[in-house]
Amino acid sequence: MSSPTQAQSVTDILRQRILVGDIAPGTHLYEIPLAQELQVSRTPIRAALNTLAKDGLLEYRPNRGYAVRHFVAKDLSDVYEVRAVLEALACRIVASKGLEPKAEAVLRGCLDSGDRILAKGRLDPADLTPYRQMNAEFHETILEAADNPWITEMVKRTYHIPFVSDRAILWEDFAIQQRTHDDHHRIFAALLNREAWRAESIMREHIYFAGQVFRNFFERMP
Repeated sequence: MSSPTQAQSVTDILRQRILVGDIAPGTHLYEIPLAQELQVSRTPIRAALNTLAKDGLLEYRPNRGYAVRHFVAKDLSDVYEVRAVLEALACRIVASKGLEPKAEAVLRGCLDSGDRILAKGRLDPADLTPYRQMNAEFHETILEAADNPWITEMVKRTYHIPFVSDRAILWEDFAIQQRTHDDHHRIFAALLNREAWRAESIMREHIYFAGQVFRNFFERMP
C-alpha cells in the first residue's frame, strides 16, 4: 500500500518536472514506466497523476491516459504579468520597512552563489540545479520578508503554468542569465537602500523579461 507521503513525493517530483519544462506539453505519462523510474508501486503514481490532473497540469484522455496539458503563449504572458505585479509589490513592501538581518544574509548568499556560477563565463550543465535553487531562494526570501501570505499564495498559484515557476531556468544563453543575475544585484541594492519605488520597478521588469524569454522559447517549441 502506498503512503500519503510517498504519493505526495511522487506528485512533487512530477509537478516540478512539468513546471520547469523537463516534461514537455503533450507528453503522455504512463504508470508502469514512471513506477519503474521512481522505484515505487503504481499506486502512488496513479494518485499523483490524478492530483496533477485536478491541478490542471495534466489532461485525461479516454483510452490514452494522462498527457501534459498544452498551454498557449498568451497563457504564459498573462500569468507572468500577474507574477510581475505581485513580486514587485512584495519588493515595495520589503524596501519600505527595511530588510531584516536574516533575510539580508540569505540574499547576499544567493548573490554570491550566482556570482560563483557565472564567473566561469559559460553555462555548465552541472550548475543548472544549484542555480535553480539559488534563484528560487532569492525570490522566496523576498516573499517571506514581505510577510503577506496573500501575495505568497497568489504567486505560488502562478506556478501552476509551466515555465512560470521561480525554478524555471533556460540554461542555454549565458547573456540572459548574466542579465537576470545582474537584476538580482540591483534588486538587492534597492531593498538594502530602502528605495521602494526602485525595488518595485526593477523586480517588475525582471519578471517581465523572464516572461518574454520563456514566451519566445515556448513559441519555438514544436
